Amino acid sequence: MDKVQFSALEISKEIVKAVEQMGFEETTPIQSMAIPAALTGIDLVGQAQTGTGKTAAFAIPMLETLDPKQKNVQALVLCPTRELAVQISEEVNKIAKFKRGVYILPVFGGQDIERQIRGLKKGVQIVIGTPGRVLDHLRRKTLKLDHLKMLILDEADEMLNMGFREDIEMVLDAVDHDIQKMLFSATMPPEILKIIDKYLTEPEILKVAHKELTTPNISQVYLEVKDRDKLEILSRLVDMYNYKLSIVFCNTKKRVDEVADMLQARGYLCDKIHGDMKQTLRINVINKFKRGDIELLVATDVAARGLDIDNVEAVFNYDMPTHEEYYVHRIGRTGRAGREGKSFTFITNRDYHLLRSIQRYTKSEMKFHPIPKISDLEAIKRDIFLNKVKDKIDSGIDQKFIEIIESFTESSYSAVEVAAALVQMELEMEEKVEIDSIDNNRSSYMRRDRDGGRDGGRRGNSKRNGNMTRLHINVGNSSNVRVRDLVGAIANEAGIEGSKIGSVDIFDTFSFVEIPNSYVERVIERMANSTIKGREVNIAPAKAGKKKVYGNNYKKDYKKDFNKDYDRREKKRVKYKGNKNA
Repeated sequence: MDKVQFSALEISKEIVKAVEQMGFEETTPIQSMAIPAALTGIDLVGQAQTGTGKTAAFAIPMLETLDPKQKNVQALVLCPTRELAVQISEEVNKIAKFKRGVYILPVFGGQDIERQIRGLKKGVQIVIGTPGRVLDHLRRKTLKLDHLKMLILDEADEMLNMGFREDIEMVLDAVDHDIQKMLFSATMPPEILKIIDKYLTEPEILKVAHKELTTPNISQVYLEVKDRDKLEILSRLVDMYNYKLSIVFCNTKKRVDEVADMLQARGYLCDKIHGDMKQTLRINVINKFKRGDIELLVATDVAARGLDIDNVEAVFNYDMPTHEEYYVHRIGRTGRAGREGKSFTFITNRDYHLLRSIQRYTKSEMKFHPIPKISDLEAIKRDIFLNKVKDKIDSGIDQKFIEIIESFTESSYSAVEVAAALVQMELEMEEKVEIDSIDNNRSSYMRRDRDGGRDGGRRGNSKRNGNMTRLHINVGNSSNVRVRDLVGAIANEAGIEGSKIGSVDIFDTFSFVEIPNSYVERVIERMANSTIKGREVNIAPAKAGKKKVYGNNYKKDYKKDFNKDYDRREKKRVKYKGNKNA
């Protein structure tokens, strides 16, 4: 479906103004299909990958439907992780910037629930949250759905993969009147189809068709960065690789202005193009780029359309592209006409789901690239300078310059000292500190991705030592619990990284999970009253008794001992609290 201008849609001027201020000039395919259909009030199913602009596809109709004068919850968005809940909340807030009286609240595990309760009491129209925490508020009656008009399931397949199906259905069942429902999912497994058949009324099915991407000439890498370090890291990469022509892509016009100004201040030959610039000025900048008068071109996605320059050596995704089609377009600016090209993508904490989605879509792997170290830059600059010196000597040195050095060295300075001083003046760099990457998040992302596709009852190698505590959880194989269900629930509700969770052992009716000692109290407190696979969770430090201690081969012995006592525990409904014995 053709993209259209947001101003051409039947949406309010406030929304159009906000979207344009965000730097987006035209709709993505899913937005072109979903927004007009959703505004009619029908149920929708959208099959589209993460990063295709789905948030705006449901946020714009959602904002147009609610009544700002009513301080009741009118729209509810369910999503799989707290990171995504925060991201959706931030984007909806930006789209609602010029809508007065609209209040949005994200709710998720790992955040003080009392703070969320206070926010709900003040009155909000939109709640965005994870299924477990939303269900918790419904049970506490701190979230009421009496005035709900719209419910959206975002990344439904991810929520099912994390074991939230029962929670999702309990939330849907809590709505006792007709509302508009929308479901977005990258894939359509049987479980998703069952939810659609049961809860949606004659939904319109929207599917974004993608063209397969092949990039044999383009080397794709990503760097894990903090947003504040992006400019320094970009500068180091430019200095390290010394590309003659490269493009830096940003998501908004404001960001393009900022990055271009900062690069120019650092002495780089760069210029910019974006939608606010007159066409004649944009053409002039592109011509300078083609001639090589500038080495770096900073651009938005829309402004860079039609850039057919064969000798662009590299592309830098300064901001993670908002959806896969933009990524394809960006990296397609390099590696043209049979030449080799390279793309660098900067990944922050919030971008891992987009990285995974882009890799699935492109059917290619982005390799991890370390942040260039100061020593790397010094070595590269040294080699470049010394090669220039060697070339000048080989091509011949003007005698007058030899005489200058000879006369200078007649004093107390040797030729070596003079040469060293000249080299230092050329290569001496300003004092800089090393930049920390976010490798811990990379390992967490890689581990979640690896574990997420695996069934079974054991996770990784045990980290058991004096710094880890083994926790007992009252769900197991009989509840169809998998490793990723436990890791995802604990990481999401307790707000800790998946990489910090140790080994996981799953038995028929219970499981063991290793947690760092410093997180034990938080996990027990925040997992209280939560659910996994629809079952209320009891969690506590695993202890078989006061006298018996199990070693590394505890699995067989502990299972035997625990089963003797398990029925009694279940009948008495013992609540595990703190470090008390069961």
